[in-house]
Amino acid sequence: MRVVIATCSVDYDGRLSAHLPLASRLLMVKADGSVLIHSDGGSYKPLNWMSPPCSMAEVAPDETEVADGVTAVWVVQHAKSEDRLRIRLHEVLSDTAHDLGVDPGLVKDGVEAHLQKLLAEHIHTLGDGWTLTRREFMTPIGPVDILCKDSAGRTVAIEIKRRGEIDGVEQLTRYLELMNRDPHLAPVTGVFAAQVIKPQARTLAEDRGIRCVVLDYDELKGIDNSEHRLF
Repeated sequence: MRVVIATCSVDYDGRLSAHLPLASRLLMVKADGSVLIHSDGGSYKPLNWMSPPCSMAEVAPDETEVADGVTAVWVVQHAKSEDRLRIRLHEVLSDTAHDLGVDPGLVKDGVEAHLQKLLAEHIHTLGDGWTLTRREFMTPIGPVDILCKDSAGRTVAIEIKRRGEIDGVEQLTRYLELMNRDPHLAPVTGVFAAQVIKPQARTLAEDRGIRCVVLDYDELKGIDNSEHRLF
């Protein structure tokens, strides 16, 4: 991972346009190719980012940028779309790189782990004829919660969260991109399952062809509640 603290401005072009004016920020370039821009606030969520597959090139600033005090420019281009980040560096305060090695993945606890176990035991609630392949199916970037087959025998990857947010959709998207490169698995579709799914996360998931499922913990445990169902 490369970690850079710099005074910079950022422009995002693609499905939408966004601009971050000049300020000091944390820039992260991960081994999987993703690039994230953070401020010193807003908790864990980046101000802007580019998910893999993408490529980054460091180029010289143009005349206008030089006149504005830009010393270097990062151009991050998504491989499957026209989405592009242009990061203009004015001053680099710190630039370090670290090899973090292979991450063992998140060891889940509490309700999320219970949801995974219960859904695996009752995978048929997602559809007639669905069968479990395995839990915690390992990929190069971490484990998929559940791998299963639908009634037509197609592979389905399921990501489970207590609260379904955009980060969870991005995580599942990365898993699907990798798994669909494997001819023994492809084509692989996705299911994003949570007790509550935020509207923005649902919109992003459905735009990417990912099915959203709201889980009822009590119902999966076998407690009949006529007001809440697995959708």
